[in-house]
Amino acid sequence: MISFDAELQQRLAGIRGQGLLRELRRVDSPPGTRIRIGGQMLLNFSSNDYLGLANDPRLRHAAVEAVEKFGAGSGASRLICGSLAPHHELEEAIAHFKQTEAALSFSSGYATAVGTICALAGKDDIVILDKLVHACIVDAARLSGAKIRVFAHNDLDDLEAKLKWAASDSRHPSPVPRHILVVTESIFSMDGDTAPLAEIVALKEKYGAWLMVDEAHATGLYGKKRRGLAEESGVNGQIEIQMGTLGKALGAAGGYICGSRTLIDFLVNRARSFIFSTAPVPAAAAAARAAVELVQSAEGAARRESLWTRVQELQSQIANRKSQIPGAIVPLIIGDEAKAVEAAARLREQNIFVPAIRHPTVARGRARLRVTLTAAHSAEDISQLIRALKTLDPGL
Repeated sequence: MISFDAELQQRLAGIRGQGLLRELRRVDSPPGTRIRIGGQMLLNFSSNDYLGLANDPRLRHAAVEAVEKFGAGSGASRLICGSLAPHHELEEAIAHFKQTEAALSFSSGYATAVGTICALAGKDDIVILDKLVHACIVDAARLSGAKIRVFAHNDLDDLEAKLKWAASDSRHPSPVPRHILVVTESIFSMDGDTAPLAEIVALKEKYGAWLMVDEAHATGLYGKKRRGLAEESGVNGQIEIQMGTLGKALGAAGGYICGSRTLIDFLVNRARSFIFSTAPVPAAAAAARAAVELVQSAEGAARRESLWTRVQELQSQIANRKSQIPGAIVPLIIGDEAKAVEAAARLREQNIFVPAIRHPTVARGRARLRVTLTAAHSAEDISQLIRALKTLDPGL
């Protein structure tokens, strides 16, 4: 009988043979445009810290103050005795920012998706997903036990066909009501493209569905008040469930749901990843609250404009990278997994860090360099990146 470790070694060998082996890289510096890995200082184009807040002194100060006042840990789950003042203050700030009745924070974006979808959908329901939604949403839909349907990425005709089928199927003779939940991202994490939210809202209302939108990569960047793509699209008040994360443009950690007071009260009672998790550390909640306030300020607006300037500088030098609205995620599709890893290694030789993104994060044959820009990058940083990219492909 093969030993446990020998079995896992065989599985790892299979992963390695497909060019898909991953390893943790120790970073010996704070997050920022420069990070130290293996003793090498690298110009970093891999972070989701879009507004450059993760190492901002105001967020650090808020975190330190929370530690001094409330301690290092929360001590228990929120429903026991871990619901500390920083958690409530953060949720009030998020709800005000997003213009919803209430908000609820979770320990991570993954826990947010799993807790929320599994609380709202069950075996008698139908969940309809965009093909390119994040893995946490896919896993949540599977765990819910609901019937899952997937529509082609951003394909409104296919979405309507799925909704039409679901609405017809929902008129079954069972005494249990059947609900339809549509889930999409607003800015897609790997391709950086946008969902047609106004049209999706119109369809979900036509067929009586609920809509959940993950604004993880849009919060802080889009809309007049930087609330997200829902605000930019004019549908902020027509989405039942708004999801987001605190670890991207907001520079902290955790996830959240915004919506009606009834939704939040329901999740407090039924979202298992919330109920059965120790509350996030008070430092993370305090830092996130500071970020929410900063994003709404004049400085938040200025940082966003700096980011869009950097995006324009890059896109003006890269063929076929234009989009309808600016975006901080710039995918450079390579295709072959081994070639993507090689391209990342060649960039690292030039002191630039852009890791290869491979299956299962993206589809097979769609491996890429996922370049992300931040407001903290300089014009010279962008020029250095462009020079390095052209050594990989002079035709870029």
